Amino acid sequence: MRKISLSILFIFLFSFSAISQSKSINEEKYISIGGIEQWVTIKGEDIEKPVILFLHGGPGSVMSPYHNIYSGWEKDFILVNWDQRGAGRTFGRNAPTGVNEDYWIENPLSVEQMSTDGIELSKYLIKYLGKEKITLIGTSWGSILGTTMALKRPDLFYAYIGHSQLVNFTENIKYAYQKVYAMAQNADDKESVEKLESLASPPYTDAKSTGQLLRIIKKYERKNSVPAPESWWVLASGYDNETDANNRYNGDDYSFINFAGHKKIGIEAMSATVDFMKDGLNFKIPVYLVQGEEDILTSKEITKAYFDAISAPEKEYFLLPEAAHGHNQSVVDMQYHVLKKYVSPLIK
Repeated sequence: MRKISLSILFIFLFSFSAISQSKSINEEKYISIGGIEQWVTIKGEDIEKPVILFLHGGPGSVMSPYHNIYSGWEKDFILVNWDQRGAGRTFGRNAPTGVNEDYWIENPLSVEQMSTDGIELSKYLIKYLGKEKITLIGTSWGSILGTTMALKRPDLFYAYIGHSQLVNFTENIKYAYQKVYAMAQNADDKESVEKLESLASPPYTDAKSTGQLLRIIKKYERKNSVPAPESWWVLASGYDNETDANNRYNGDDYSFINFAGHKKIGIEAMSATVDFMKDGLNFKIPVYLVQGEEDILTSKEITKAYFDAISAPEKEYFLLPEAAHGHNQSVVDMQYHVLKKYVSPLIK
């Protein structure tokens, strides 16, 4: 009897373990999206949980190598990270060795193409994972894609959560210049004041000037905000290699020059095509905006005016002290809070 009981127990435990393992998902793979192979990761402890599609910022600042930012969320959600067209491993998969200006000129990026990519990926995820809809979280540049996707195909999404929401980059960066210039003057920061005066007020016709202004903006955001834990930026082991580092670096350059534009070599700015105050106000799904109070680039003055102007079945605005344009713990905690309190009741 003892042997039979042990055998039965073994079979039960083995079966339970197999069932538990079959419910989780941990996939990293290339998927054909928009006619090219694009890198996507899908991770969750329970395949039955809701799906979150993260739309990274930058553009070009991929999140797939940084597993610690949303660590623990896999218990409640299936987390999908996507290296967008022109970024990270997607860039490395499709760009030739030794990318130069000719490649930049001959292979422009556009909001239209990249939001279409995002919609195609969303449809794939819904079918592949057996879901009715998914939820979008877009940060900075990713908020442009998230807003565009939500407006175009609301039937695919339960809700849109925007973080560091871009509204109209020309107006965003003009306001940011004025704000950081005043801050530098008040701090008697002669070096920054001189650089800002030499740049003059945006918009600019070259990516280098935009990049120089952004560096000063980031400097002042760091002064007044709580940083993210250093552990968040530790690369997952599979990404800690020279090939991936080069792809992230080169993809970031390629994506940014397309975002900011560079008139001298004929590259139009993707950012110049975006004005959500004009054509991004009417949502058919709930919208939640998470805003850092110390964010200079996408300042609360502009995002709150946009939030007030939009119509949506439900909308909420969350202003976080000691948070700037990027992620920190309060941002991630608030995103989780929004998902659990507001979005989860919508999910069937």
